[in-house]
Amino acid sequence: MTVTHGRPLTAEITEILVANCGLDAEAAAREPGASLEDLGMDSLALLELSAVVADRYRVRLPEDATRLSIAEVADLVAGATDPPGHTENSIVIAAPLRLVWDLTNDVAHWPDLFTEYASAQILERDGRTVRFRLTMHPDENGAVWSWVSERTTDWENREVRAHRVETGPFEYMRIHWRYDTEPEGTRMTWVQDFAMHPSAPLDNAGMTERINTNSRVQLAVIKERIERAARAGSATPGGDDE
Repeated sequence: MTVTHGRPLTAEITEILVANCGLDAEAAAREPGASLEDLGMDSLALLELSAVVADRYRVRLPEDATRLSIAEVADLVAGATDPPGHTENSIVIAAPLRLVWDLTNDVAHWPDLFTEYASAQILERDGRTVRFRLTMHPDENGAVWSWVSERTTDWENREVRAHRVETGPFEYMRIHWRYDTEPEGTRMTWVQDFAMHPSAPLDNAGMTERINTNSRVQLAVIKERIERAARAGSATPGGDDE
């Protein structure tokens, strides 16, 4: 079964046909193997379907797509679609949960905790939510990347949710951090869900690989710095050593 965004793609295609092309949903359910033509979809309906599919999935349907069943259209779309990006990385830090939470959610001091950020500017605070601008160190080509994000902390559920406000090369970027207590310390887990703009220099798969690689590097750095702070009894990642 082809699935996108946690739903069968055949269901999404069927909904498009019902909403935009006049498909009889009951007839489609009775004859799942019938072609679009057999289900009463003509060339005008195909144009409507093609327009929605191109806009939603960035896939062009062939001119003879009325000969395909809904499932075959779904397979065609899935085969030509770059699935949304998803990453999940975690690490166990030998430090108390409260210390890990406080240090990793002190956005203003992220340049002391991460190696990739040159600055973190707080723009606005509203209760548990903070809006801020991150600026990275120049990359290998000398380019400096900067964007605005927003994050909301939830200490009761030991989680943080964030998203990019200025999305840049992303269509969207959503981030979820989780914190769990384990015998060895505190496990911090980063989950990122995103999609790239078609004009971006990397596709979803390429960015997934890059984020996974970078997340593992940053998690290791954060682990080392927080554990050092814990040993020193310090409230800052660098402790007295920096």
